[in-house]
Amino acid sequence: MCRKAININTWNRKDHFSFYSQFEEPFTGVTVQLDCTQAYEKAKAQNKSFFLYYLYRALKAANSIENFRYRIVGKKIFLYDVIHAGPTIGRDDGSFGFALIKYEEDEKLFYEKALQVVEEVRASTGLDPSVTGEDVIHFSAVPWLDFTSVSHARRFSFPDSCPKITFGKMVEENGRKRMAVSIHVHHGLADGYHVGLFVDRFQDLLDGE
Repeated sequence: MCRKAININTWNRKDHFSFYSQFEEPFTGVTVQLDCTQAYEKAKAQNKSFFLYYLYRALKAANSIENFRYRIVGKKIFLYDVIHAGPTIGRDDGSFGFALIKYEEDEKLFYEKALQVVEEVRASTGLDPSVTGEDVIHFSAVPWLDFTSVSHARRFSFPDSCPKITFGKMVEENGRKRMAVSIHVHHGLADGYHVGLFVDRFQDLLDGE
């Protein structure tokens, strides 16, 4: 885990961080619709899990944006070199468990390691929230719902600055496939501008860039 401390006094987000860190709920979120036609077809053609296919691209997009790699630890801001995925993994009995899927630039390696983690969580019981830390994005998928918005369970006494990204049901309309994606970020660390950068980059990767 490599990270560097940010000098808040010279940081261009000093005032934003100071302002939004006073809020009981400092997270802001938006839900967008992304085209996943090409991504789904490629995943199926390669006999790959569609979830892991788009998870890799979402994580790659997030790692390309500095603000998605900021975290609050104690009263300090750190910029992590790499962030990983902290997804929920569903089980056959309808329950789910938390997982840590580390980001690998090489997609083949990422996929192989991610498959192993998914299998381990599916074979386990319970939640085990201790598997993740600050250097993650909290991912979840609700493929049963074509939602228009999402809220998250929060314990306000627990410090949390990890972005939260939720994927919805894939829906086909007029020969194209789309999927709702909800993105929540700590407003002291990122704004709508940075969420927009993530959305554009994620869509490019889904399109096969």
